[in-house]
Amino acid sequence: MLKSGILNPHINSLLCRVRHTNTLVIADRGFPFWPQIETVDISLHDDIPRVLEVLRAIRANYNIARAFMAVEFHAANTAETRRAFELAFEGVPLVFEPHIEFKKRVPQAIGLIRTGETIQYANMILESG
Repeated sequence: MLKSGILNPHINSLLCRVRHTNTLVIADRGFPFWPQIETVDISLHDDIPRVLEVLRAIRANYNIARAFMAVEFHAANTAETRRAFELAFEGVPLVFEPHIEFKKRVPQAIGLIRTGETIQYANMILESG
């Protein structure tokens, strides 16, 4: 029995299959469903869990080479929210691109973790190193 780290067996299984340059999506509660991508839905309630909580849990054992987010995130959120995301990605190159381009990357992902996040454009694609 696991005593620490990520306890969810579906997330652990998904993370174990991500290899060099593969991508993983962490998304909010309203993110579209792609039938061809394995989705682990851990949404419980509004903002439970949050995208940044999942990111922090994953970062402990996941080598992120770079991350992608929608450029619309900047205009839709406060300076405080933007700063929290910057801190969570400290040391990781973060690429902002138009939301429509961001979504074009999703079908190539190994999987998607859906959260209860309500922050607009908080979705992220993590590219493994």
